[in-house]
Amino acid sequence: MRDFARSENAKVQAQLDRLGRLSVPDGRLGLETIRALLERLGNPHHKLPPTFHVAGTNGKGSTCAFLRAMLEAEGYKVHMTTSPHLVRYNERIRVAGELISDDRLAELLAEVLDAGEDLNPSFFEVTIAAAFTEFARVPADVCVVEVGLGGRFDATNVLEKPAACGIAALGIDHERFLLAPEEGTPDVPIARIAFEKAGIAKPGSSLVTLSYSDEATHEIEAAAARNGAPLAMRGREWSMSESGTGLHYSDRHGELVLPLPSLPGPHQPENAALAVAMLRHQDYISISRDALAEGIRTATWPARLQRLAPGPLTGDREIWLDGGHNPSAGAILGKHFAGQRLHLVVGMLDAKDPTAITGPLGDAISSVTVVPVPGHDWHPACTFGDEAREAQDVPTALAALPDDGLPVLIAGSLYLAGEVLRLNDELPD
Repeated sequence: MRDFARSENAKVQAQLDRLGRLSVPDGRLGLETIRALLERLGNPHHKLPPTFHVAGTNGKGSTCAFLRAMLEAEGYKVHMTTSPHLVRYNERIRVAGELISDDRLAELLAEVLDAGEDLNPSFFEVTIAAAFTEFARVPADVCVVEVGLGGRFDATNVLEKPAACGIAALGIDHERFLLAPEEGTPDVPIARIAFEKAGIAKPGSSLVTLSYSDEATHEIEAAAARNGAPLAMRGREWSMSESGTGLHYSDRHGELVLPLPSLPGPHQPENAALAVAMLRHQDYISISRDALAEGIRTATWPARLQRLAPGPLTGDREIWLDGGHNPSAGAILGKHFAGQRLHLVVGMLDAKDPTAITGPLGDAISSVTVVPVPGHDWHPACTFGDEAREAQDVPTALAALPDDGLPVLIAGSLYLAGEVLRLNDELPD
């Protein structure tokens, strides 16, 4: 599946069209192509400021958002690369705190695509090469890098000595890639997922994680030992709990009482604590308690349990947006909306399991309206049950809902979420 991108800037679109024509031979694994491309660009990944590298099935983007907010609250200039983008490709490359400009993006993509024309790189490999090239050119104090898919063979895994590596929540997703049969890898699915994510472990760099099942923990411990990475796991080297007064964090450096995140969702305190633990288990930069607290309060991360603002699409109705599409994300939605009733507007790629969202929501669902995922193959209404109906797009789906005061949840795909943000004039910045 290609990761489509569009821009209103003609120069950027010309390069995005080139990106869209890239194809990857099915089954190609490894870091050889990205390393060859970076070599031609002067190995910019060797010239980055201290870098925080974050993997995980769910929560890695939110953890990156907390890291960025905490570091900026301390006064640091922060480069960040995350994926996917929601509305504009520029969202993938944040340079010293600002989204990369269209003019610079067009020049940068042209440079990288020209350099790797004969290497047949992937969309994501070009993106990471472009991000690292710009990050090496523009002065900043720190980098935050989100893994795209997996970890072991992800293009970001060319990083050789991050300040710290982190692993957020684990779950089953991207089975075609992460559970593909391979000799010498674990047979138990969650253990294999942990094995792939822990592939980002590096000698001398702390590997900071949450707590997991025994099978997953075993693989993470083995990866840390194999790579000489000091392991800092929740429940061992650090701990976190919640109360009405805030987030209670402790590690070998002492105890902190921090505010609860402003980001909604029962999982966000854990993501915030993971970011705190990553910053406190490294020796490259200093961070104060006040900056940690301010970052927890101010971090934003669109399309993850986001309450949409009144706008052209929403009017004054209470509408929530979430790009989650796997069972772990569905469980978070089920917990957040427990005890409520809502209308579900859902669009899911046909490779995903429709029950991942509808199952955890269960009796909370008053109605289900299925919409297309723009530019992708998607599940029709019949896969969501006999009572699910179909609409040609999100505006049509919302217009057909009864005016009964119930909130609406739009969910199932980050691609759909990006379209919703565009329609409501809420562009991520």
